[in-house]
Amino acid sequence: MKKEVQTLKNITIITIKFITCIAAFAIALDLFFDATIADIVSFSAVVTIISYFVVDRFILPHFGNTTATMMDFLITYLSVWIFGSVLLDSYLQIGWGSIIAATIVTAVEVFVHRYLQSQDTEGQASDRQQRVTSPQLAYGTEMAEEMTIRDEDQLPKI
Repeated sequence: MKKEVQTLKNITIITIKFITCIAAFAIALDLFFDATIADIVSFSAVVTIISYFVVDRFILPHFGNTTATMMDFLITYLSVWIFGSVLLDSYLQIGWGSIIAATIVTAVEVFVHRYLQSQDTEGQASDRQQRVTSPQLAYGTEMAEEMTIRDEDQLPKI
């Protein structure tokens, strides 16, 4: 049951990212410039897949929200810049389209990352609670000698 819920959450996150990318690329590439729907959907699919697997699954848990957000901006910007140079005609369209799309996607990704981090902390708290109430608790004792700053034989003689 827990695995099915996690799968549904992942599908929800991917769907939110894909819809956000479609909206961002529609605004940045189609509203201001002349891009086809195929360009918008292909850019959205590429950015969603790369962003989810690289940023959300790897960078976000290890490096945090700030680094993940910067990487989302960079991935969106570079994907439009690289693939746009192949598919689109105008350098003005590529330049402004990549900046506008990356800004919109990054603004939404901040909230997606916060949601993912809140889900992870809830999962960690329940795992921690299960470990504490485990009947197989292991106890250990630590012993050490007290260390003094000065030993008596090293004190100056008066």
